Amino acid sequence: MILRALAILALTAAFANSAVAEDVQPMAPPGLPADRFPKPDRPVAEIVSPAWALEKRRNQADEVGQVAALMKIREGQTLADIGAGNGYYVFRLAKRVGPSGRVLAEDITPDYLAELDRKVRESGQTNIAVVRGEAHDPRLPAASLDAAVLVHMYHEISQPYGLLHNLAAAMKPGGRVGIVDADDIPSKHGTPPKLLRCELAAAGYKEVSLATLKGGVGYLAIFEAPTPEGRPDPSTITPCKDETTRKKRD
Repeated sequence: MILRALAILALTAAFANSAVAEDVQPMAPPGLPADRFPKPDRPVAEIVSPAWALEKRRNQADEVGQVAALMKIREGQTLADIGAGNGYYVFRLAKRVGPSGRVLAEDITPDYLAELDRKVRESGQTNIAVVRGEAHDPRLPAASLDAAVLVHMYHEISQPYGLLHNLAAAMKPGGRVGIVDADDIPSKHGTPPKLLRCELAAAGYKEVSLATLKGGVGYLAIFEAPTPEGRPDPSTITPCKDETTRKKRD
């Protein structure tokens, strides 16, 4: 009887999560498809967890505070967390932008979306929206974002040129994109800054700054997104060479 009860509870939870996940939908029509863009010349890391590291370590480093200060995030802005995972940044940024601001928590993994949507509902915070995107397209409203963050997930993007192209359409003029990552090869869940700079430049982004974050939580690279008219034609993009991975293999 106990086993049967547990099985019923598990099925109930699964159906509940499925229902919540179905409620999470894209916020905009599709952008350009993935097959319009060249494949990256680097490994793509597997998505293995909704969290990069223990919250205690990240809190001690004040990771979000460092990123928010460097990106000049302030009250009233609309932000997107691309690859929001368990929502570590989402809830903290929502407090920073306040009730007049908004945070769009985007992800592509159904289980992560379902759990994050549940947490948002239970929190009662009304300035957070959970959004389902695609691996090459965040599916966010055009010209809606003051800033976007991609935290410890850039190396997991299977089609970076497509994602960056479609994300640019969602940025307001002068909108900033902040990428937090480790200085390591993609197969070890990092992105060498030289490779990152090359891929962002290939997609039309302009580098603003790159800083090592305190507390051993990686680096933050900030770029200004191109205007929709300033995005390069996908057929003209040449994939950047992952020289760091090649050197380590040799």
